[in-house]
Amino acid sequence: MDKEDKEKIQKIISDRNKAHQTLIELKSKVYDAFLQMEKEAFSNRNLKKIYKELIALGISIAINCESCMEWHIHEALKAGASKSQIIETIEVAVEMGGGPATVSSRFALKVLEYYQELK
Repeated sequence: MDKEDKEKIQKIISDRNKAHQTLIELKSKVYDAFLQMEKEAFSNRNLKKIYKELIALGISIAINCESCMEWHIHEALKAGASKSQIIETIEVAVEMGGGPATVSSRFALKVLEYYQELK
């Protein structure tokens, strides 16, 4: 992984953390509601969190949300997803999203590599 890719991923993480902290400090009711919705949506019920994170990753690739890709890859790994499960998810997203998703998948692969190097 080259330095620019690593810095881009780290900036996404830093920017998200800063925005999160700011919205918490501002006591944003809308952001608080979003966090509660996220907590409920990703809780273990009929579908385990790991599968929900993989679904969210596929959607993130299809809509080309780099910050979302970073978040859901990290969360999927924390929930126990393997590298091969993430790769399969990327492949399904490419099939569903066509050519544009192949472009998004390049970033997703870099994020996976980033987290694999942290191990």
